[in-house]
Amino acid sequence: MDPECARLLPALCDVLADPRQPVADDACLEKLLDWFKAVTEAGSSLLLLQDHPCLVELLFHVLKPQDLSSRILSFALRLAGIFAAQENCFQYLQQGELLPGLFGEPGPLGAAAWAAPSVRSGWIQGLHSLAQHPSALRFLADSGAVDTIFSLQGDPSLFVASAAGQLLVRVLDLALCGPAEGRISLQAWDWPACARKIVCHLEDCLRSKATPRVMQALHVLTTAFGHCHGLWTQGLWVQLSPLVARLLEKDPVPAPHALVDLLLSVARSSMLSSDPGLWETAAQTLSHLSPTQAGPLAAGILKLQDCPQALRIQAFGVLLQPLAFVLEATAQAPGMPGLLEGAAGDLMAMDTLPPSKSACVGLLCSALAHLELLQPLVGVARPASALAAGLVAGTDAPAPPQPQRPSPWPQAPLLAAVVAILRLCNGSAAPSSEAGGRLCAMLGGCVRVQRAALDFLGVLSQGLGPQELVTQVFAILLEYLVSPDSSPTVLKKAFQATLRWLLSSAAPPGCCDLEPYAQLVLGELLSVLRKRLCSPCWEVRDSGLEFLTQMTRHRGGQAGFRQALLASEVPELTRQLLQDPESYVRASAVAAVGQLSSWGLLAAPSSPEHAATPQKTPLEELLLVLTTDSEGFPRRAVMRVFTEWLRDGYADVAEDPERFVARVLQAASGDLDWEVRVQGLELALAFLEQLLGPCGPSAAAPPGALAQALQALCRVQLFEFAFRSLFDCDRPVAQKSCDLLLFLRAKATPPSNSQEVGDGPDVTSVEAALRRWQAGEQGQPLGELAPEAVLAVLRSMDLEALQDTLAESSDHVERSPQSLLQDMLATVGVLGDNEADCY
Repeated sequence: MDPECARLLPALCDVLADPRQPVADDACLEKLLDWFKAVTEAGSSLLLLQDHPCLVELLFHVLKPQDLSSRILSFALRLAGIFAAQENCFQYLQQGELLPGLFGEPGPLGAAAWAAPSVRSGWIQGLHSLAQHPSALRFLADSGAVDTIFSLQGDPSLFVASAAGQLLVRVLDLALCGPAEGRISLQAWDWPACARKIVCHLEDCLRSKATPRVMQALHVLTTAFGHCHGLWTQGLWVQLSPLVARLLEKDPVPAPHALVDLLLSVARSSMLSSDPGLWETAAQTLSHLSPTQAGPLAAGILKLQDCPQALRIQAFGVLLQPLAFVLEATAQAPGMPGLLEGAAGDLMAMDTLPPSKSACVGLLCSALAHLELLQPLVGVARPASALAAGLVAGTDAPAPPQPQRPSPWPQAPLLAAVVAILRLCNGSAAPSSEAGGRLCAMLGGCVRVQRAALDFLGVLSQGLGPQELVTQVFAILLEYLVSPDSSPTVLKKAFQATLRWLLSSAAPPGCCDLEPYAQLVLGELLSVLRKRLCSPCWEVRDSGLEFLTQMTRHRGGQAGFRQALLASEVPELTRQLLQDPESYVRASAVAAVGQLSSWGLLAAPSSPEHAATPQKTPLEELLLVLTTDSEGFPRRAVMRVFTEWLRDGYADVAEDPERFVARVLQAASGDLDWEVRVQGLELALAFLEQLLGPCGPSAAAPPGALAQALQALCRVQLFEFAFRSLFDCDRPVAQKSCDLLLFLRAKATPPSNSQEVGDGPDVTSVEAALRRWQAGEQGQPLGELAPEAVLAVLRSMDLEALQDTLAESSDHVERSPQSLLQDMLATVGVLGDNEADCY
């Protein structure tokens, strides 16, 4: 322990033991416990207590009848557990009867303080800490603590109840692990008495008619099989699995969510997943639970590596059932292929539709979310015709390379189901059945289902589908984009899904244009986009610009897209949105202008009123935003565009890169937004890499190239910006500058005829300016720099030490144990005015 901490510790213990003193806040007590835990993990707890008897005195003082704060009592219980985690220290504390007094009936258990949840929680956490060795196990068994833990499983405080279950698992693991683990029988009745007692308690809970008791046992077992991997877990499952399976015989099934968690925990255990009875129980559970309850189990089964194929098919069917119901309820003609045909079992009966709107919405959203997570496992999609033919015929697909991939993947029916859901939500469906009418009434205008369906529809673009369904997909997406009833969030999802479908609808490799139908849709889509860019709602304008930016990034070189875009008013509207009143929209407009300019898609306006006025170039427009916009978001966006332009060789930048970099760095260096300054350093790094090449193992640049590069860097005043940023008050700026200068120094090999550092004419003035900047005097510029002076200063600076300093958190001093003790003592006036480190 640090000597200064050792000096302060007795005074702190006196403060904590005095009920008249203000109670330290919970954050300070937690930090204090963390510190003691770190100290004991690094050394002997016994020596710590012997060297600092004030700690033992504090624990004994807690046992005295007094009006002590429940927070301090909880702290003392947890502290005692930390010390007693080492067996020799446990025995030392046992000699003074300290542990029975704290954790037995004479202590908090029999006092009024036990009514406080924090005390009960501290008691459990203290026992959890000390349950590390055989002596602790005997103490738990002899003191009656296990019975108290049983009762705390039903504690009204959820935190206490959860911690009690975790402590039971810890005790069970302690009793059955260790040197004798290999000799432990798989039969639970041969286990040590403490373990048998816990198993009997779990059996009683599983047999109970009270759902809360069943849930307690299921939670304990889930924790045990999820965190313990000893051989004893096999014996525990063999003993209790019949009782778990018997829960399915009850109507309704008690604690279904906890049962699902348990089965998935067992299935993921390498010790238990080979048990055939497990898969039989999982199959029965899928059959007995409602689709809403069984959905998480089905999704979890499909992600398992080792699982019987029949169970996988059944699980996939559970996820498909709600969508199959939608298809059946909205079928306009008899004979439409069902979603589960030939593969996944029986459909939901028409009268099993959840009666309430919230339950129906929850079921559909859950099914869509689970299926969305499975879709990336499908891999490269088969041709749509083969997929549809396989579904109708009910044939199996070839063996998939990934065991968890659902096969066959019903792409076409899923597309039809999602389109039907979206039509039910926007009121364009005209179902003829009673069930379809009920669905229409419950889903009409439901934003939550619309968002989930559009997300899943976007994911389904990976697999495409039959042409007639793709036509329906684009039609429903356009309906949502056009509709004035689409909320901004739904509209954003619709734009995202449309983008994914357009990007997946590219023609085969070798063709430079969109697939014909997507090309046909594009004209109508740009007309919608033009209207949305004029929307009074800023979120809508922002979503439209984001869509345009991404579409241009991926399709800006395709002739059909270029022709359609240039024939529309979208580029000119995008330019006008650089003046939007909302800063988020201006930032998105900057990104869109950057992409359009990169592909040459920002044509000059053709209207007569603009003919006589010279039009600014995109570069000039964005420089104006960088220097005049009052908000940070647009200026940051400009810096990202400029960096991308520099790296990609944008024409207006490539004409005179030095002039471009100089203008941008001049603007960025004086910006008050630290993220703009960081982006300025990123642009400077891109310029450096263009001059000197990327950093690598053989990073040094040839002397000739280095000399030319240094002159160019001096001309654009990059060094003044970098050196000034090195002492920036915002740490990310200083870190970025340090990285840039280290990169430059790695490139700068000293020429054979280089002068000594002290001989450079400008070194003294440069170093003096750097010292003033470091002291906070940022006014004086460096002036004209010679490359040799810059190299000399770079080699004299300890940039590695500065990098290490910057890597430390800003509060590393305040987070020290010494600072913590000083602060806690200062709050009660024990320290003098100048001794506290209050921050």
